[in-house]
Amino acid sequence: MAKNLLAFSGGVDSSALFFWLLEKNIPFDLAIVNYHTRQTSDEEVDYAKNLAKKYNKKIFIKDCKLKKFSEKKARDCRYQFFEEIIKKYGYDTLILAHQLNDRFEWFLMQLSKGAGLKELIGMEKWEEREFYKIYRPFYNVSRREIIEFLHKYNIKYFVDESNFDKKYKRNLIRHEFSDKFIEMFEEGVKRSFEFLEEDKKLLIDTNWKKIEKLYFFEKSIPEKDIKKIDLILKRLGILPTKAQKDEILRTNFNCVIQGKIAIDSNDSKIYLSPYVKIPLTKNQKELFRINKIPPKIRGYIAKEKLCDMLFTETYTDVLKNGKSLES
Repeated sequence: MAKNLLAFSGGVDSSALFFWLLEKNIPFDLAIVNYHTRQTSDEEVDYAKNLAKKYNKKIFIKDCKLKKFSEKKARDCRYQFFEEIIKKYGYDTLILAHQLNDRFEWFLMQLSKGAGLKELIGMEKWEEREFYKIYRPFYNVSRREIIEFLHKYNIKYFVDESNFDKKYKRNLIRHEFSDKFIEMFEEGVKRSFEFLEEDKKLLIDTNWKKIEKLYFFEKSIPEKDIKKIDLILKRLGILPTKAQKDEILRTNFNCVIQGKIAIDSNDSKIYLSPYVKIPLTKNQKELFRINKIPPKIRGYIAKEKLCDMLFTETYTDVLKNGKSLES
């Protein structure tokens, strides 16, 4: 049976999702982050503790005190926390409470920046990450429907006052545009997202090969290749910024992102892997040269001993037995 971790906050969406999961008999545990930014922050954590105790759930709590709060820093803090728990305790799935209003809000934010189809409909019901999956059961459920569910079952929830501060772009879009639009055209928005998801599957190429954390694929045109790289980086735990995507293109697919992920290419293929710098033997270097493996990827392949799965037996013999390629 899959092990599931619910990202809980005590707010409208995650409180409803907690009881929806109970209703569906889906097993899960809780993870909550306390940013200590509001008077109710500690109360929300206490609420989570009480729910965990009452319904026999494990709960993981993170104190994340940021010197200067920002949405990005808060997001980075909580996802790092979630992924630490997932790794340590072997969870398979992270359950998130994103819903239809969130998706449309994201759509408008990306539209305001200038974005393609993949970015516009970035939130999917199921999403593959490097070592776990993300599940969004409410992704096509509106906030109106969620609040009706909460009131029907008299479920307690907290309201985050900071969500009403329009100095944040997300809140401005939410209150001035997205929520009002969905109130008027909810069913149409739902159907449009369904059609867009089908179009996305047809248009976006996910044809690549993977060995451990090494990804590689045949070069196409830069516009298609950068979209594929973006998807792979997401699986490797990185959400690339526009500046990083521009750097990837500017360097002709030859750079290191955030000091973590190497991207390199030869005449026909593009490779991605964790960035590893280790000394290579003369024979290793020659083996990589003959197989046209670009430099930034070599360290990871050597460290993880992936040559058997990449090269022919003749070439692999060089690494195993130290034979010279000239012999």
